[in-house]
Amino acid sequence: MKIVIAYNKPGSDALEDELDILHEVKLISDCLTDLGHESLELPVTLDLASAVQFLKIESPDLVFNLTESLENYGAVVYFVPALLDVLRIPYTGNPTIPMFITASKVLTKKHLASEGILTTDSIKPSEARKLPPGKFIVKPIWEEGSLGLDEKNVFTIPGTDLSEIINLPEDLYFIEPFIEGREFNVSMLAGSKKPQVLAVAEILFIDFPDEKPKMLGYKAKWKEDSFEYVNTIRTYDLGLNTGNSLKKALAEISVKCWDTLGLRGYARVDFRMNNQGNLFVLEVNSNPCITPGSGYYAACEQAGITFTQAVDRIIKDALKK
Repeated sequence: MKIVIAYNKPGSDALEDELDILHEVKLISDCLTDLGHESLELPVTLDLASAVQFLKIESPDLVFNLTESLENYGAVVYFVPALLDVLRIPYTGNPTIPMFITASKVLTKKHLASEGILTTDSIKPSEARKLPPGKFIVKPIWEEGSLGLDEKNVFTIPGTDLSEIINLPEDLYFIEPFIEGREFNVSMLAGSKKPQVLAVAEILFIDFPDEKPKMLGYKAKWKEDSFEYVNTIRTYDLGLNTGNSLKKALAEISVKCWDTLGLRGYARVDFRMNNQGNLFVLEVNSNPCITPGSGYYAACEQAGITFTQAVDRIIKDALKK
């Protein structure tokens, strides 16, 4: 097939998280070559008219959609699948509506909660003065890759001056309780009838001082010379015994998230488990990062699936009638 790889064009001042998309494009291009497909690259910006013109000229059989944002705005990530729907071009990954819902952490929580899936509360910044004693975190609603998220976002009640927090734009930020406990993520890949849970990973925070929030923030993901990056480790030791009840629970909730949100292709669900053993979904990542070394790529390795095989399954899922 003739396949266009669509991706968000990094800006001239792009940071590590944005530039990572170029590694994804190279990976997918190599996999498509291995599968015998012809591939073309389409860097997408907010100038969607240019993308339309390119697609009409090239007339691809399929678009492999890697778009994570447009000009670093995560809120408009659904523009690309919506455009492809209009043009009637098949594409990989998640459809327009799931992409729109999961782009918003707050909207995702509402949909999951409606199906009885446990999530943390979403609190408006203007309501910060009404918070009970405890630890909380301010998060951007729309951004992925932990952009704009680090330990400075964690605060306690009492003890924090809330004057800046209460004035944050409520269409861009929200507050949720900070869960002290264990962190997990679950990667899934489309199968012939239902998604396959590839692996359940636990994130370990090694030698973090007591006062330092244990969180997978921007530095832990992208700043290779930081304490957070070096001391935050992914492990798959959880549930080596297939009867492990925690692993089973994480897998079952993840598949329920997939079904609830109407996901397709591939996805990752992030969890926190509190000290009482309750599992909270933090967010659902549609079209998560897939570069070598990423959690999703490692999960494929754990499942004994080469990434070329994963790409083939993602393509076949996109072409289902």
